[in-house]
Amino acid sequence: MAEYPSLSGSVSRPPGPALAPFVDVLWASDGAEPPGGCRRELMLPAESLHLVLRLGDAPLRIFRDPADDAGFTVSTAVVGGLRTGPYLRDVSRQLPSVGAMLRPGAAGLLLGAPAAAFSGAHTPLADVWGDSALDRLRDRLSGAASLARRLDLFEEALAARLPNLRHIDPRIAQALGDFAVARPVGEVVRRLDTSHRHFTRLFRDAVGLSPKAWCRLARFGRVLDRLGAEPGIGWAELAAAEGYADQAHLSREFRAFAGLSPADYRRRAPWSPRHVPL
Repeated sequence: MAEYPSLSGSVSRPPGPALAPFVDVLWASDGAEPPGGCRRELMLPAESLHLVLRLGDAPLRIFRDPADDAGFTVSTAVVGGLRTGPYLRDVSRQLPSVGAMLRPGAAGLLLGAPAAAFSGAHTPLADVWGDSALDRLRDRLSGAASLARRLDLFEEALAARLPNLRHIDPRIAQALGDFAVARPVGEVVRRLDTSHRHFTRLFRDAVGLSPKAWCRLARFGRVLDRLGAEPGIGWAELAAAEGYADQAHLSREFRAFAGLSPADYRRRAPWSPRHVPL
């Protein structure tokens, strides 16, 4: 399940039918400060690419680690690629923003480059769409009278790219459907009647990670979603429900993706499953 802002001063919705095969959800925020006045936020990985436009002059700032006081800036408009670990970002200066979570397998079609090209990084959106097109879109979004209108304009800009799109590779669509019902990678490869090496290359280009890494990340995402829906669930029960060998296995995987132990994550009481205040 995709993750998107749920704070006050934000709206989100699925796209219309034309964009639905490519985009999971659209969101817009008015730039309200995060709860508690925190200045940094640990962002946990999700299983799809994210487009974000900040409507102001303060670019996204990322810190290399908790001891890094200066950090580095990327851009005011970025493509967030798939990753298998968290990153630390500055939330001390929030700006009005719009964004879209792209469906797995669709990012390369909408962005014009393999999803693997964005993996593990934040790429300036201007490198993909060009400065002039992005400036025009930013001007239109900034002049919108409401968050809902911003979403409409952003959706129009994404839909304008559709005439040059192909459909998602049916092999990728089938694999994602099989993984959603927990079919093992080996069985999926056999069902597609292809070699493991060829399928891995095809999947990595389309989705951004290897099949095994994506399945692990998707299961971690389901854990976060369940924690948000059932905050009191026990770790052993959660491990069994999501197919981990045992609680220790869940703990190892959780720490690998989140950079935190499950207990530390729960203690920090995130206001949204992938947004952990520091």
